[in-house]
Amino acid sequence: MMMTAQSPLKILAAAACALALAGCASFPTTAGKVSKAEPAAPQLSIQSWQTDQGAKVLFVPSEALPMLDVRLVMHAGGARDGDQPGLASLTSALIGEGAEGLSVDDIARGFEDRGAHFSTGSYQDMGVVSLRTLSKPEWRDDAVDLLARVVGRPTFPQDALDRLRTRAMQGLKMEKQVPGPQVDKAFQRAVFGDHPYGHADSGTLESLPGITREDLRRFHERYYAAGNTVIALVGDVSREQAEAIAAELSAALPDGGPAPDLPRAKKAAERVVEHLTFPSNQTHILIGGQATWRGNPDHAALYVGNYILGGGGFASLLTQEVREKHGYVYGVSSFFQPMAAGGPFRLQLQTANDNADQALGVTMGLLRDFIANGPTQEQLDNAKANILGRRALETADNSDIIGQLGAIGFYDLPLDYLQRFNRQVKAVTVADIREAFQRALDADRLAIVSIGPEAPRLPQGGKDETQGQDQ
Repeated sequence: MMMTAQSPLKILAAAACALALAGCASFPTTAGKVSKAEPAAPQLSIQSWQTDQGAKVLFVPSEALPMLDVRLVMHAGGARDGDQPGLASLTSALIGEGAEGLSVDDIARGFEDRGAHFSTGSYQDMGVVSLRTLSKPEWRDDAVDLLARVVGRPTFPQDALDRLRTRAMQGLKMEKQVPGPQVDKAFQRAVFGDHPYGHADSGTLESLPGITREDLRRFHERYYAAGNTVIALVGDVSREQAEAIAAELSAALPDGGPAPDLPRAKKAAERVVEHLTFPSNQTHILIGGQATWRGNPDHAALYVGNYILGGGGFASLLTQEVREKHGYVYGVSSFFQPMAAGGPFRLQLQTANDNADQALGVTMGLLRDFIANGPTQEQLDNAKANILGRRALETADNSDIIGQLGAIGFYDLPLDYLQRFNRQVKAVTVADIREAFQRALDADRLAIVSIGPEAPRLPQGGKDETQGQDQ
């Protein structure tokens, strides 16, 4: 029988399947094992060092599969746009569109021929470049070499800039036809104002046309510098191989040190109310404000408390009361989003226009009560069990681990952060949640931003009475 060599893509697919099956082997298989099983903190053996150029490296060896995940995380997100909203986003999008001696087709074909997957992303805090490849040297080394050229020496071709800018501007125009993006951006402005987090990192119709190739080069030279980069590595390579890969990538990046710290975002001094008039059958309402940041000692208490309030899906108080009991909304949820220099609390709901007033009134009442009193002990116990029960899944495969590594390195968290967080969750009390929410939120100083035919109003005479203002 003639044997044929498998392609890199088929090997990657087979490896992913094997990983999924391997995870099943660790599940409890008898009633006794289930009863004795206690949610375990994700165990990662993280190794860390710094390259000669100043890049921080985090590495987790994993021999389970013949794969390597690489992620470069830079302080190069939309908060670094300055007076050119969309600059970080366009820079990120154009990495991979051309590099010194390589066309976009050369780059795409180069990764594909090696069975590798390459991607970029841009967020408020960070720019991200990712590579997934097979760990065998004959494919890995070429893929890493190509990554180094692409991220280290991009050419930002004019035709690619024109194409991606046009696509971005078309997207912005389309956003005006649907309510969600409009109310999201209005909420961002209302919460952060003139802070670097306050502008739309996707850019504006006014800012995008003025961004040039030289702007992109300057941004890349400053914010994609080695000293401003975290290199995360997870996979089937040795420490010596990981050091060589990190050294090659670091040397390929521009010289330079870390970006300056962003100013800390401030809470609003008073309630902000804004309504956008839009002819829709639903009213979207966002409630929230600046509330937290990465490194906040209240993070575990806020996380667990929010799981009870609005982050736990159908088990959350907001869903049970506003959706299930009263039937006022199609969906309601909340979350904290900690970032380097701040982070909003965001409570969002969508409701039929006729129910908007009642939905807002009930939601604000629940939020005010939760801030004042916190959860019950039973609610807390159930939340802890659910949170800890799913924690192990957050490092179930390499793609999960690489995301955790990137965040730990980028936000300068301790290497045992995942284990510490589990211990903190287990230790959280009702009083901890109540006090943390009171430090983070003041119901009378939150932004209320809505979009729909008419501004929703809180009950007349109530403490939360507000008058919507059309913009």
